[in-house]
Amino acid sequence: MTELNLKVAEEIELLRLVTVGSVDDGKSTLIGRLLVDTKGAFEDQLLAVRKKKGTTHIASAAEIDLAMLTDGLSAEREQGITIDVAYRYFATPKRKFIMADCPGHEQYTRNMVTGASTASAAIILIDARNGVMPQTKRHTHILGLLGIPHLIVAVNKMDLVDHDQAVFENIRAEMNEYCARQGVKDLICLPMSALDGDMVAVRGNHMDWYEGKTLLETLESLPVLDDVDTKPFRLPVQLVNRPQTPDLPDYRGFMGTIASGTVRVGDAVKAIPSGNTSTVKEIVTFDGNLEEAFAPQSITLTLNDEIDLSRGDMLVHIGGETSDSKELVANVCWIGDEPLSVRKKYIIKHTTNSVKAMVASIDFRRDIHTLSKDDADELAMNEIGQITFKLMKPIHCDSYADNRMTGSFIVIDTFTNNTVGAGMIV
Repeated sequence: MTELNLKVAEEIELLRLVTVGSVDDGKSTLIGRLLVDTKGAFEDQLLAVRKKKGTTHIASAAEIDLAMLTDGLSAEREQGITIDVAYRYFATPKRKFIMADCPGHEQYTRNMVTGASTASAAIILIDARNGVMPQTKRHTHILGLLGIPHLIVAVNKMDLVDHDQAVFENIRAEMNEYCARQGVKDLICLPMSALDGDMVAVRGNHMDWYEGKTLLETLESLPVLDDVDTKPFRLPVQLVNRPQTPDLPDYRGFMGTIASGTVRVGDAVKAIPSGNTSTVKEIVTFDGNLEEAFAPQSITLTLNDEIDLSRGDMLVHIGGETSDSKELVANVCWIGDEPLSVRKKYIIKHTTNSVKAMVASIDFRRDIHTLSKDDADELAMNEIGQITFKLMKPIHCDSYADNRMTGSFIVIDTFTNNTVGAGMIV
């Protein structure tokens, strides 16, 4: 990692999290507990969710309805469930956190895909009384497909099973086996009680048999930065900046967010798909020019040559080109109301590029319980399968395993313009 990267890492220290689980596993209560224990909730918020009305001061966390801190919609408060993705911010002296509280109901799985798409770590909550539920497996499978680097299985409500170690060990064994079959590399299992606070921010006195870290200690120790800056350079062009002012009559800058890799002044680059080459003249940012930039910075590049480049194209290093194909094979999480079917036409939006596509085949539908590959004629809402698309024109991409940014796309309905699927290129 370069000196510039290390400097940014020291300044930011931000971890993006997502919490998932079945209904009533305690996601909102857990986030409420974290907000209270890390002083991330304001006094007026705490007073608004106090259990005993009429009080003007909160003396302890026991006086607070923790789940109400995150259930922001009136329908959520009425039904006691999470519907939309709620983002909450909290911090410790060691790290800052952005946590997405995702819905547990199966019908809101598509909201969960949205919340998890940018996360670096996930907390999978399991009710100790119920064990591993079908929705737990569905969420875990999606997290595996999304390539979330760190999965934390939090076995919650241990106070309702008398803090029984055997209950925890059985759930841990089942989740270890399920995740191993998906190739999950970093899985941490821990017991806790979000309501009482045991093993969340403090250890408590009821689970001395568990020798691992608390949840907060675990979150503070996870690696923040992945290796996105060491991957091949990718800059999808968002906009071509041509101010054409008296001061800048011939200025031409290519604006976008670096998807991966590092770029420096003087680097030889190639425009995709035209194949034209040039060298980097300037790296321009809002705060001034840089000698070096890396993912995920938003920059404007100027080049030493006039080359054909527009929105939807991509700049890469010479020798580090992407692959291109008019056939796209991908794992797809279907989130549309109407099922996906063969020969149906959609729009594929990949980085800043959009292309018309047709479903050539449904290679298989994934059974979330057994992880088997089943034959299917269509994919219904919340189902997952491998799909082959035929494209009107080639897209330039990487596999999702190699690059989460240039290996992912969304599927858009051509009639409604709704997002109906999330894809990860094989």
